Amino acid sequence: MPRYEPRIDVASLSAIDVHVHIEMDEHGHNSLPDDLAAAAAQYFSTGGLQPRLDAVADYYRERRMAAVVFTVDATTNLGHEPISSAEIAAGAAANADVLVPFGSVDPNLPDAVDRVERLIEESGVRGFKFHPTVQGFDPSDERFYPIYETLQRAGVVALFHTGQTGIGAGMRGGRGLRLALSNPMLLDGVAADFGDLQIIMAHPSVPWQDEAISVATHKHNTWIDLSGWSPKYFPPQLVRNAGTLLKDRVLFGSDFPMLSPDRWLRDIELTDLKPEALPGIVKDNAVRLLGLDD
Repeated sequence: MPRYEPRIDVASLSAIDVHVHIEMDEHGHNSLPDDLAAAAAQYFSTGGLQPRLDAVADYYRERRMAAVVFTVDATTNLGHEPISSAEIAAGAAANADVLVPFGSVDPNLPDAVDRVERLIEESGVRGFKFHPTVQGFDPSDERFYPIYETLQRAGVVALFHTGQTGIGAGMRGGRGLRLALSNPMLLDGVAADFGDLQIIMAHPSVPWQDEAISVATHKHNTWIDLSGWSPKYFPPQLVRNAGTLLKDRVLFGSDFPMLSPDRWLRDIELTDLKPEALPGIVKDNAVRLLGLDD
């Protein structure tokens, strides 16, 4: 498979979306078991929209945007074969003018570190997506520190889902998924012990928004992406900090296909976000974080 190398003309971009899911691979395999996929489609009112990677690339190319793309490997907790992160990276390599691949490895697998290293070295991924609730792991547990050490040494990004999730919502017992594993305070110790690891706390971290702001204010190797919610529903303290103290470490993300970047950019105009912070949030901060200006 070809190794990813970015070919992004940053100056031509209107925005960089740092949170885009690849939900179905080129073989028709879904990233989630059928029951979870159906429940998530109902929760997010997407009608089961599952665009494949090339279609995602075309969608963002039409908008003069770049997108960070990934899946979630939750093999152990869900008992479901994931979409291949190596294939996502290869697809991004073929669309390197608009896509940036992140990998995903189930932290509970005994060879997780080896898998992380291969995706970095062989596939050229620029970061990794973790979903503690869906993957069923406590990110603060030191058993997972060898993974973070590998990411820090390689200089790639760690993106963690934080807060509420629609995956499992409405199912019996939430299908056994535990929300507390996605409390952003669990990342505070990780950020403290790996001070050069750049950590994204994804989404408005409902119901722990103040915790996320506290971590980001204290640990300057942490970032917040604003994906998964229409901006008109952002809590006021998030809008205030995104426009002031944290304006250099807040990132535009949509959570596509659950939420479109068009709606996000339209709805951000309905908030009290300081206009001077918007260029950094929608593009410039991501350029710096992802090393696209090198």
